[in-house]
Amino acid sequence: MARSPATTPCVPLNLVPLLLLLFFVLLLGSPCGARKHRLLLKNETRYVVHLNTFGFFANGTLDVHLQALSLPREKEMDFSKHQVGFSLVRSQVNRDVFSYTTGDAKVCQLTKTSSVEPLLLFVIDIKNTRVNVTSLGQQDNILAALEKMEPTGSGSRRRREADAGVGNMGHNSDNLQTSGSQSGTVIKALPDGMAFVSQPSSKNRTLALQKIGNSYNFSFHLKIGSMSEGLYNLNFHNCFNRNPRGYPYSLSVGIVEKNPGGYLSAADIPLPLLYISMAAIFFSAAMVWVHTLLKHRFSVFKIHWLMAALAFTKSVSLVFHSINYHFINTEGHPIEAWAVMYYITHLLKGALLFITLALIGTGWAFVKYILSDKEKKIFMIVIPLQVLANVAYIIIEETEEGSSDYVLWKEVLFLVDLLCCGAILFPVVWSIRHLQDASGTDGKAAMNLEKLKLFRHYYVMIVCYIYFTRIIAILLQVTMPFQWQWLYEFLVEVSTFVFFVLTGYKFRPASNNPYLQLPQDEEDVEMDEVVTESGALEGVSKVKKTLNGRERQREVAL
Repeated sequence: MARSPATTPCVPLNLVPLLLLLFFVLLLGSPCGARKHRLLLKNETRYVVHLNTFGFFANGTLDVHLQALSLPREKEMDFSKHQVGFSLVRSQVNRDVFSYTTGDAKVCQLTKTSSVEPLLLFVIDIKNTRVNVTSLGQQDNILAALEKMEPTGSGSRRRREADAGVGNMGHNSDNLQTSGSQSGTVIKALPDGMAFVSQPSSKNRTLALQKIGNSYNFSFHLKIGSMSEGLYNLNFHNCFNRNPRGYPYSLSVGIVEKNPGGYLSAADIPLPLLYISMAAIFFSAAMVWVHTLLKHRFSVFKIHWLMAALAFTKSVSLVFHSINYHFINTEGHPIEAWAVMYYITHLLKGALLFITLALIGTGWAFVKYILSDKEKKIFMIVIPLQVLANVAYIIIEETEEGSSDYVLWKEVLFLVDLLCCGAILFPVVWSIRHLQDASGTDGKAAMNLEKLKLFRHYYVMIVCYIYFTRIIAILLQVTMPFQWQWLYEFLVEVSTFVFFVLTGYKFRPASNNPYLQLPQDEEDVEMDEVVTESGALEGVSKVKKTLNGRERQREVAL
């Protein structure tokens, strides 16, 4: 019987529009995965907007510039009962993992009067054009902003003292100027004309709120103390919109976060070194794999080269990822060209990963050359889902956390990723069931049992890989201290490397691999036996394929 020619699964034609859309998203999108944020919301109705999460070390700084807050129906709103403003709270949980907490759903955070963790509340008083600042919890943060001056002699004196402090201030925000007075007042100054007069014994402070037309604006600068370092969540609250008849509002805010070593969050500082190190490891493993393929070139199938391409693509993707984080740390924002290169390689890596895993699970090129109809349907599902997952990932990277689309696309990415992981298990399960049914057939038991053992190991490997990278890693991200949360990425990359190595070892192109020791076409073997026993071709030489399907050897029929 003639062996069917090998066919390579191709990308369905109906995916071409999706791939073109992804290409234009890469070209037209401007990277926003920065630590210098600019968020613009129009006709927003959410009562709480999570602006950002950032891990601060001691002497880290936060600059918030509310450029325009517009409340079109402010005359109908009772701000004494329903406050509007910002909250900055230190948290043990990353808001990227849990979008909303139960505390946010039960009570407006701006009304809190006590807190275990450091908490700063900036309540906007529209009627008196001021911002009331409340400091809760033990903290040694230094706040600097334009103070709301009272029309008294002492207030005028304090304003003159603040102005004098600003005049002596340079452009380095790390060198706050201080001066004392008999009442214990401390004057702290900042660049750009901001000054704040604080009293260490008081927890209630008042900042100036400026009104320009129908919008309000104010700014503040916060320097994190050694006792208060940690993971902080910055939120905007409009407690009136907790009611069913909430009114729309518009918001424009600029945020700049910085640690002493750069613009990266505390958990992201080790990532550039981690990614470039893992890129070198994956590249080395890919070179070893290519050497193995060349050494056993007669036992190599097309899927082996596909596995090599996956390892090289993973390595290049990590290089671009490391470069991207390096520029974020130094410039506060990514360089667009490097970001686009990372997105392209990330797309290719994701597509190659799931296609390769699915092909290995079906046994394509190893034990058969044609995919069944239901196996083809798996590829029709996995490939579009991978395109959608990469589109969601790029949109998340290009969108500010406070945007209403951010949470939606993050949920889409999580769901699609789980669907892809579940879909690639089906071919393995089908192969296991088929081998279990065939293991009792006469003459095939030993062969099928070897296959069955290998597929079971592969199934366990995939399940463990999904479990470690999707569940254990997330639990680690939640439970670890803020400065050690980079171990989440470390676990993901190490688990991926171990999975690649084990998969390569199980399906290596070697003579002692049970997957390649098995006959490729059992009907050919049976036909050869029948023809030999008949004696019709006695003394005639014939050419027969060996077990690996590549070498040919001459064999004389007895």
